[in-house]
Amino acid sequence: MRRKSRRTTLDGCWRLVETADDARTVLFHDGQNVQLRVAPNLLCLNLVRQAAACSGEILTRECGYLHDPARHHKFGDEARSLAPRPLRTRNGNLYPTHGRAVANCMDINRGDRFAHLVSMSSPSRGLQEYAIANYPEGHPKRAETFALGDVNGSLIQTAMGKTIYVVHDTNLPRPYDRINKVQGTRGIFQGYPDRVYIEGRSPGHRWEEAGTYYDEFEHPLWKALQEAAIGGGHGGMDFMEDYRLIKCLREGLPPDMNVYDAAALSAVIELSEISVANGSSPVEFPDFTRGKWRDWAPWPIVGA
Repeated sequence: MRRKSRRTTLDGCWRLVETADDARTVLFHDGQNVQLRVAPNLLCLNLVRQAAACSGEILTRECGYLHDPARHHKFGDEARSLAPRPLRTRNGNLYPTHGRAVANCMDINRGDRFAHLVSMSSPSRGLQEYAIANYPEGHPKRAETFALGDVNGSLIQTAMGKTIYVVHDTNLPRPYDRINKVQGTRGIFQGYPDRVYIEGRSPGHRWEEAGTYYDEFEHPLWKALQEAAIGGGHGGMDFMEDYRLIKCLREGLPPDMNVYDAAALSAVIELSEISVANGSSPVEFPDFTRGKWRDWAPWPIVGA
């Protein structure tokens, strides 16, 4: 029997999958609202699905969580959501699920799957330097140490040979970013700022603003619901996530993100730790679907 553990461990991921399978029930995991980052991410997905005219075959993806989420909170008792203990004891890619849209654009668990990973972390400096700059000499916060490297980069190769680069960077001063790059054989979408290049359509070697593509390629889900999503949190993302969950439950549809997706994405955490601890050696991903990924269809372009 596997030991009790949280879903941020491989054992915890397997417990989620096995519980859902044994109960023969659908387990919906928080779908990470960034997959429905309304206009930009849904536009990107639609461009990918229009492969013949736009992206071609998708070969590589870059994503991550690059954010300075109030470093002072990481030293306070209120630092619940930022999980101080993992910062002190774990060195890896601790928040890979915010790059959730990667799975849709690359058909993860729906025609492809994560196969293996290599990971490396920078030294840990940011939080220690912050403590020195903001607490007086002799204060116990100055003595705290953190295992987590300030920047972790993890490179995943899929079963079909495609690559995904996932970054975790939350301890250094920086503006918010998730990279959000999707590169295909005929075009590329890249975020922050959102821009597009499509061979044969865009001006030679020059980016176009993503907004110029909305009239032709805006995702039908966002086109139908954008007014209803106003004020729905995170620019409408939260509304869209709730809407899709309720719609799937009412109509008996598979959820956009199932237990196998949750396990595969969360497994990056412990696998990256193992790789970092072993000199960035490759680590194999478990196949939480037990081979079913070969037969499941990609997430379609859905409407309201």
